[in-house]
Amino acid sequence: MVSNEQRRRQLAREKFERQQQRREEMRRKARRRNAVIAAGLAVVIAAGATAYASGALGGGDDGKETSADATPSDLPTPTKGPDPCAKPAPGSPATKTWKSEPEMSVDKSASYAMNLKTTCGTIDITMDAAKAPHTVNSFNFLAAQGFLDHTKCHRLTGAEAGISVLQCGDPKGTGQGGPGYTLAEENLKDPALKEPSDPEAKKAGMKIYPAGMVAMAKTQAPHSTGSQFFLVYKDSPLPPDYTPLGTIGAEGMKTLKKIADAGVQGGGPDGPPNATTVIDKATVAKS
Repeated sequence: MVSNEQRRRQLAREKFERQQQRREEMRRKARRRNAVIAAGLAVVIAAGATAYASGALGGGDDGKETSADATPSDLPTPTKGPDPCAKPAPGSPATKTWKSEPEMSVDKSASYAMNLKTTCGTIDITMDAAKAPHTVNSFNFLAAQGFLDHTKCHRLTGAEAGISVLQCGDPKGTGQGGPGYTLAEENLKDPALKEPSDPEAKKAGMKIYPAGMVAMAKTQAPHSTGSQFFLVYKDSPLPPDYTPLGTIGAEGMKTLKKIADAGVQGGGPDGPPNATTVIDKATVAKS
């Protein structure tokens, strides 16, 4: 049974999402109009759904891939912009999966450091096993198996999409891959999650995932966390449904900024990053 309070929050969230979508559509129309005027061309109103401003971040074996705006047939195909990153190391993503999550092997009283050596630079992440023991244990296992090696960070969103994140951890590079098992969400009341200033976002039960946080992607269903995670480079309003995993170090934020500054392929608000962001090697160690 859905309680009255749950129903109220759901209705408020849906209203907030509709408002965000309307705002994004107005911004998109303004950008198109300005671009057309500057080029001295006739105005073309392009069709296509907005990147979801609600910030839903799909991920996992049963997740649905979320794409950026569709390209109208009467406009040129978007081209890839300048790439600020190096070529990936030789190798291919893993294909092995597992039927169940690994046995607990991490020290729940300790912190763990995950180091991602990417084509764009190092991203250092501190993870708290006391707050998210199953998720940290999963990454400890997956890193040891080489599961994240040679995987692309397949999705970048900009502020125009409502959230500002880089999504990684999918060996398929499509948003549909995972380790074969799923985890329950953890640490959803992390005090690092902030209250939004937007009254509608607050009414809808949103929280601010702050810049520098790492959290887990999932589908809308509970217990659907897999291996996909997202790196927040600017404060982002989201439903508090995504496991806060840890924080990015100063060096990692520099790398993340370089990737974000390069933008999305085709100039859209949501899609593959222009920067070829591949995790050459991922390691996890007790810190």
